[in-house]
Amino acid sequence: MTRKGFTLIELMVVIFIVGILAAVAIPIMRGRIDAAKWSEGRAAAGSIRTAIRALIAEKGNTYAFNTYIPNGTGDAALAGLGFATGDLTGKYFPSSAYAFAITESANPAVPPTYTITVTSPATGECPTSPLVVTLDDQGNFTP
Repeated sequence: MTRKGFTLIELMVVIFIVGILAAVAIPIMRGRIDAAKWSEGRAAAGSIRTAIRALIAEKGNTYAFNTYIPNGTGDAALAGLGFATGDLTGKYFPSSAYAFAITESANPAVPPTYTITVTSPATGECPTSPLVVTLDDQGNFTP
């Protein structure tokens, strides 16, 4: 008499292999999810960078940026760049997650430099790693 089917050992080996694959795949997928969430924050930081660059091109290097556009966080600071309340509020990052600082040069021939900081909020479905990303005037993100 011939029996067809799997033995208990064969089934246990398959379950063991599936468990190992799941243990490896879950952290990799979590990292991909955080990277996808951070794409929202990086895109908004790019929009802020574009607004600052347009302002510098329009006003010139000698404009008193810090007098007329206060560095800071949230809708009040972003309004100085032409953003309306809620323009940069997304699913994972509220407008309060974005901050910028414009540093004016003493030399009128040198344009101002700026840094945009995006901080992951501690509530909701926010990305967990990294917690802060910065964008400089050269277009470089850190980290």
